[in-house]
Amino acid sequence: MPAQPSPRRRRDPERRIAEIVDATERVISARGIEGLTHRAVAEEAGVPLGATTYHFATKDDLIQAALQQAYGRYAALLKDWVARRPDLTTNQHVVLLTDILMECFGVNREYQVLEYELYLAALRRPALRPIVDQYTEATLNALLPYVDLSTARAAADAMQGLTLRGLAGTQPPSRAEVEDILRRILTPNPALPAPPEKADS
Repeated sequence: MPAQPSPRRRRDPERRIAEIVDATERVISARGIEGLTHRAVAEEAGVPLGATTYHFATKDDLIQAALQQAYGRYAALLKDWVARRPDLTTNQHVVLLTDILMECFGVNREYQVLEYELYLAALRRPALRPIVDQYTEATLNALLPYVDLSTARAAADAMQGLTLRGLAGTQPPSRAEVEDILRRILTPNPALPAPPEKADS
């Protein structure tokens, strides 16, 4: 009696896509966006070249998928961070945000470089800009439980500028500098007009 042929393994397209996107991030982390190619991603993911071009027709498609994945992690991290800290004094807020920024220049530097390289790709790729807008909205939503909208906007822009300067420059800002900047922004200033009341949700 002839042996029964082994059953063919069912393809899992969602898993294949996830493997390709993960590999895209690793290639960009190692080589930069200028070093990103379908062939490099296929080799990194251990899949045929045709698999990458089938799911992602262009290099920009790969970049967009990687940026969307990075945003998903960022938004989930912020949501969890706020959920675990329902109330903060101004000083606690300053110290904790400074902790986050200093980690960007230290233990999390490699990932932050990847994330900013993806983020800044929107400068020349309009299709990425809606995802960048999502980053801005997520950051503001993480600040609004503690401060008014005007303060949240100022703090978000300051943190973004500090992070980019710290990653791209020769020396990151010191902890004292970061704390001083954030404290000036986050400390209520009685000389300023009172912010408008938050709308009831």
